[in-house]
Amino acid sequence: MTAARIVLAFDFGLRRIGLAVGDTLTRSARVHRSFTSTDSGPDWEAILREVRAVGPDLLVVGAPYNDDGTPSTVAAAADRFASTLAQRSSLQVQRIDERYSSVEAASQLREQRASGVRTKRLRSGDLDSAAAAVILNTWLANQP
Repeated sequence: MTAARIVLAFDFGLRRIGLAVGDTLTRSARVHRSFTSTDSGPDWEAILREVRAVGPDLLVVGAPYNDDGTPSTVAAAADRFASTLAQRSSLQVQRIDERYSSVEAASQLREQRASGVRTKRLRSGDLDSAAAAVILNTWLANQP
């Protein structure tokens, strides 16, 4: 039996980058936080500080595709983010199709509000970190 691995997942966006954390033992992800991104790019110092604090074994970055399977308009930027993340963190980065992750995350957040599970008002980064959790749950579900 292999040891459980801690995994961080990123939902890359041009304005915000969502982050979720999970592990291969429980096969579940939870929202963690989000980071702002500016025209000059992601806040690498903050991102890498968070990576070091969590101490993951592996990183997952969503690969944005359109409905028809073609790369989205932010796909090239997401590819650069994943490549730079691997280089700067010295960790393996795996990619996974993130199609519909934001739609699913928004639906989950609406359900949580309607059921009373979530009583706080949504903040700007909540959708991004929830989308990262959807990405990570998808990745975890596809692991043997």
